[in-house]
Amino acid sequence: MSVNKVILLGNVGRDPDVRYVAQGRPVASFSLATTERGFTNSNGVQVPERTEWHNIVMWGRHAEVAEKYIRKGTQLYIEGQLRTRMWEDRNAIKHYVTEVHVDNFELLGRPRTEASPQQPVAPQQQQPTAQPQQPVQQQPVQPQQLPIEPPF
Repeated sequence: MSVNKVILLGNVGRDPDVRYVAQGRPVASFSLATTERGFTNSNGVQVPERTEWHNIVMWGRHAEVAEKYIRKGTQLYIEGQLRTRMWEDRNAIKHYVTEVHVDNFELLGRPRTEASPQQPVAPQQQQPTAQPQQPVQQQPVQPQQLPIEPPF
C-alpha cells in the first residue's frame, strides 16, 4: 500500500497561466508559497523564516475556476498528488520538475488590491456635501466552497 497525498495552505505567487491542450481541455499552472514562521529555540538560537515554492497544476473545471478567481496573493487550501515529469531541452539535457496536481481546493482569501482586472470597481454614490463621508470598512473574507468536479 502507498499514499501520494499533498495538502498545502499558502499564497499564490503569480497569476495562473491557462493553456488549452487536446480537445480544448484547459490546464492552469502557477506557483504557491508556503512559509514556516521563524522562531527562537530554548538555547536562544534564532531560526529564520523559511518559504517553500510549489508548482501547482489544475486541469479541466479546476483550471476554469483558477482562471476566473485565482490571482497573485490569493490564499488557497490545496489537496493533490505529487507528480514528477522529465523534459529535454534543445541541447538534449534532461530536466525534471515536480508538480502538485490538484484534486480539490478552496479559496480562503483574495489578494489585497483595490480591484482585480476582472472585477471593476463600482462607482461610489455621491452623498450630500453637508454630511461627512464615513470611511469604508473592509469585511473579512470568508472561506468559499466552490462547486468543483473532479478532473476525470
